[in-house]
Amino acid sequence: MSTSIGWRLLKAFTVLVYAFLFAPIVVVVVLAFNSANVGTFPISGVSLKWFAKLWENEAIVGAFLNSLLLGVLTAVIGTAVSMLAAIALVRYTVRGRKAIGTLIVAPLLVPETVLAVGLLLLLRILDLPRTFGLLLAGHVLITLPFSAMVIQAHLASLGRTWEEAAASLGASPFAVLREVTLPLSLPAIVAALLFAFTISFDNLTASLFWRPSGVETVPTQVFAMLRDSVSPEINALGTVMILITLSVSLLAGVLRKFASATGGGRGRRPDPPTP
Repeated sequence: MSTSIGWRLLKAFTVLVYAFLFAPIVVVVVLAFNSANVGTFPISGVSLKWFAKLWENEAIVGAFLNSLLLGVLTAVIGTAVSMLAAIALVRYTVRGRKAIGTLIVAPLLVPETVLAVGLLLLLRILDLPRTFGLLLAGHVLITLPFSAMVIQAHLASLGRTWEEAAASLGASPFAVLREVTLPLSLPAIVAALLFAFTISFDNLTASLFWRPSGVETVPTQVFAMLRDSVSPEINALGTVMILITLSVSLLAGVLRKFASATGGGRGRRPDPPTP
């Protein structure tokens, strides 16, 4: 009897925790469709006018384009570096392998605020200005551990059967990479791209420290708008960000599960490699 009561209390506590976490998100989404100029409950009517006003706000549109460009570049560069690092660590015997692996994962272990302040202090010491390139490099640094872990896990589960078979048929190492390793790793690569994009697109803390003057991303623009007042446009913008983040994250998760379900791609036979 006591065990049953304990499980019920645990379930009730779990429901309360999830309600505490997701209730603010639900409130933001509901208020985004409120026709009134003030966010109050109950809503006075349903309207899409605040979403229309988003595209009339040049500051918000500019911040969205900056976040989009930053997210795409971060995903492409970070995933490319992660892929090369994963191949080197999983497929080859590299000196200092453990140290390299630790360096790749290190940004995940250090609090983001500490990392942001540390890099900013380094720039002050070197007397370097904050630029978009620095912001991009910082986002790549933050997303690198996630992309690298996804691709490393996939390569480890992939095995070397197809690669060894291609090499035995006379394919060069580059041909094996192009014709075998990359096609079989495609689900993990796409998943890493999507994860990196999501992390970069939603980043606030590091972007506040590293962005150059006059450059805003969507999170920093929302932060600036919240300091003045809670405009209904913020709810609409938050809803758009939630939809983008959820869509990209769900797609990345589906692709990751697909890669795991197919045994890392071992169930598909790649085309004969070109020597």
